[in-house]
Amino acid sequence: MTTPGVVRPTVVALRRYPVKSMGGEALHSVELDARGLVGDRWYAVEDEDGRFASGKDSRRFRRRDAVFEHAACTTDSGEVVVSSGAGTWTVGDAVLDAELSTVMEAAVRVLPEAGVGHQDQGAVSLVGTATLAWCAERWSVDADPRRLRVNVVVDTDEPFVEETWVGRSLTLGSVVLRVVERVPRCRMVDVAQDGTSAEGSLLKHLGAERDLCLAVYADVETPGVLAVGDFVHLA
Repeated sequence: MTTPGVVRPTVVALRRYPVKSMGGEALHSVELDARGLVGDRWYAVEDEDGRFASGKDSRRFRRRDAVFEHAACTTDSGEVVVSSGAGTWTVGDAVLDAELSTVMEAAVRVLPEAGVGHQDQGAVSLVGTATLAWCAERWSVDADPRRLRVNVVVDTDEPFVEETWVGRSLTLGSVVLRVVERVPRCRMVDVAQDGTSAEGSLLKHLGAERDLCLAVYADVETPGVLAVGDFVHLA
């Protein structure tokens, strides 16, 4: 039986991306501060023009698909380690910057967030399991949440119910989030990344039926610790 005030019922997955656009790491629990998951997108691959390696071109980003061939994780000592088929390196090591510069055919460095934030429109991204299941069934696509690079996956009964939470607050464990907007998508949902294979059709379907949006962004109202299994209370 569902407890009054609980949106059925739990956080089922957490994921953090220590280096923007690289593969990420699954977590059982994580601390959140005002910026989001501590350590999430704290680093980015930056070129001499100050643009970040990504799967698209814009004022902030430069398309460098080689970034998807790498994954990043955080060690118990707090170091961020980057790995690919070519090896493993620690962020801050000049050898890592040299390796990335070679595969990206441009001078790049892995740098911490400074004047330009690495986050997009929201501190935390969230999607419901029913939304993913709906996409998989309706469009016969692989709706792995890693394609969306979301931080939080919540167990839900109704597809896209998370979109109805825009403007409202959610309590998850000791954390309070305020859902701010839907997440607009780009070609990154269709490329091979973070352990998934290339899809090729998800963005087309999103454009035809979902205004290119999938999942929601939220800001952190109350910092705290979030864990898999935490109940989700809708204010």
